Amino acid sequence: MSPRYITIHSTQNWSAGADSNRHALALKNSKLGRISWHFTTDDRQAVQHLPTSEQGNHADHDGPGNKYSIGIEMCEHPGCSRTSTMERTAKLTAYLMVKHDIPLSRVVPHYHWPRWGKNPPNKNCPHFLMTNGRPGAKWQAYLAKVGRYYNEIRGGGSVYARR
Repeated sequence: MSPRYITIHSTQNWSAGADSNRHALALKNSKLGRISWHFTTDDRQAVQHLPTSEQGNHADHDGPGNKYSIGIEMCEHPGCSRTSTMERTAKLTAYLMVKHDIPLSRVVPHYHWPRWGKNPPNKNCPHFLMTNGRPGAKWQAYLAKVGRYYNEIRGGGSVYARR
């Protein structure tokens, strides 16, 4: 795969301890069926599951969301700081944008990729960044955060390096 997009998801897994390590283990042990993605973030770390050159199965079956997109899942288990998770995800997204020359306009929510045969076709994901089930002000605020980190990396600033 030659990545052209970055797709942001939320795990919607509210089980105790469902952090990035637990999701890595579930993927490794094939507990999630055919589903796969590239990174899982939580409030402490980001874990990579697939090389970014390998296609995942996280967005739209055989469509461009899987064929050309890096998938990032954000954890939301009890005790996980959503704010810290979003910060870590924004930093990772900015880094991947630089590494793969992906513009901010191609950082998209899972909502972006229609799921053929589903009603509604666009998934409310990541649900906590959607407004009434679709991208709006919260998604735009997230993109602005990613853009700030991207500019820091490109400009050689130190904000990105801080955890």
